[in-house]
Amino acid sequence: MRLADIIVRPTTAEDWVDVRALRLEMLADTPIAFGDTLESAKLQGEQYWRERGGRGTTGTGANLAAIDTAAGDRWVGTMGGYIDRTAGPMLVGVYVSPDYRGTERGVTDALMQGIEEWARGHSSTLTLHVHSQNARAIAAYERRGYVATGRLFPYILNPHQREMEMRKPL
Repeated sequence: MRLADIIVRPTTAEDWVDVRALRLEMLADTPIAFGDTLESAKLQGEQYWRERGGRGTTGTGANLAAIDTAAGDRWVGTMGGYIDRTAGPMLVGVYVSPDYRGTERGVTDALMQGIEEWARGHSSTLTLHVHSQNARAIAAYERRGYVATGRLFPYILNPHQREMEMRKPL
């Protein structure tokens, strides 16, 4: 894989099959990183997935996909963003397939650059919530300049667990 073979672009409603496949991969790979379960996602119909894919073109948020053109247009990563009324731009839905992870691969950075560019149009910071037990994700965010704010929130799937807030100046 060369970074030149990776394209990053907004998702569309027509991408729903790929959006679904990558989301199911995400939920199977890192279940504590997301606010739904693999079982519930499998039950969703085409309209749900079309709406989810369409988030990349709504203008009210961002949803990007990283696609490896050298591997038959395989979807290998995604990130999204939305505007929270109090926190401003929020980074959500972060995932990169295991074979494409790591700073030397550049997929995470390419997706992050796209979301940060979107966020700059709305604020001077980008905020995220990450499960407090997801050490791999926390380390990846720290390497990219995100810092824990000290705020903790209940994890939506288990209120006895916590998500920590991290923020980066843009």
